[in-house]
Amino acid sequence: MRPYPQTPQSVVDPSAVIAIPDYAFDGVPKKKGPPGEIEIKSAADIEKMRAAGRVAREVLDIGGAMIAEGVTTDEIDAAVYSACLERKAYPSPLNYRNFPKSCCTSINEVICHGIPDTRPLQAGDIVNLDITVYLDGYHGDCSEMFVVGGKQALDEEGQKLIQTTYDSWLKAMECVKPGTDYNAIGRIIQDYVTPKGYSTVRSFCGHGIGTVFHMAPNIYHYTINESLSEMKEGHVFTIEPMICEGLSNPYMWEDDWTATTGDGRRSAQFEHTLVVTDDGVEAFTGKIETSPLQFWEEESSVSKGIWLGTSNEARRKAEELNKKKLKHQ
Repeated sequence: MRPYPQTPQSVVDPSAVIAIPDYAFDGVPKKKGPPGEIEIKSAADIEKMRAAGRVAREVLDIGGAMIAEGVTTDEIDAAVYSACLERKAYPSPLNYRNFPKSCCTSINEVICHGIPDTRPLQAGDIVNLDITVYLDGYHGDCSEMFVVGGKQALDEEGQKLIQTTYDSWLKAMECVKPGTDYNAIGRIIQDYVTPKGYSTVRSFCGHGIGTVFHMAPNIYHYTINESLSEMKEGHVFTIEPMICEGLSNPYMWEDDWTATTGDGRRSAQFEHTLVVTDDGVEAFTGKIETSPLQFWEEESSVSKGIWLGTSNEARRKAEELNKKKLKHQ
């Protein structure tokens, strides 16, 4: 991958959205989470975060549906921008620490934070589309993989990379419940991907999220040989492993955002915003009725079909959704 020209940065009219984040105009985030602790979200917080997560999912599906040969990521970014504003939401990445676009598009060897530009997508490209929205004072964050041209356009090694990344992500999310040590997430991911010949990125992590884009806790996607905090009901955070075919040490482009693999081999990633419930976990950014079912969901060795969480309510909703999705495959 090489940088391509970018179109001018957009600026959101505050009257077009319910609320704008504090960095929207100067690029400097000012609000911080509670010092030294993981915030426990209230029922009101959770209701608003569920709404933000739903909008993030809708926007991700809109952008993902555009991914095709010849389309530019700049065109996808423009659609993401419009979809956010149509829902009265601010695209969270826009001007966050001076990031110039409304979403991240990370292609092939780009690990994360790829900036949308005018390069046309090519058949066989693997694309991570990362969407975060700011709705009514709360962020919702998710990302997903897409293949330009579909499964038939992707070589077997690329299919295995995405499948392994997806299944490691599912296994890590399945462990989320009250009382689990946060170190379980990284251990599960590393123990799953390493024997298959893949590496997990250590330079970037998941994070707590709420009224602040990034807050405690840090979510490590590799083994931490010490106890961390315990998960509690009401904790909200992302799990977003970045798994590489080869070396996982990032090479940073001059734009100070784009992180690529040092050896040029491919990387894949998935992300949900999750809430710890009394009986497990729920994905605020889970798929909905109109979301596509991808081959890695159909072929997962961990959980076939769409995954929405492990709580009783999340499993019930997933079962209903999968009956409809799998019936039409």
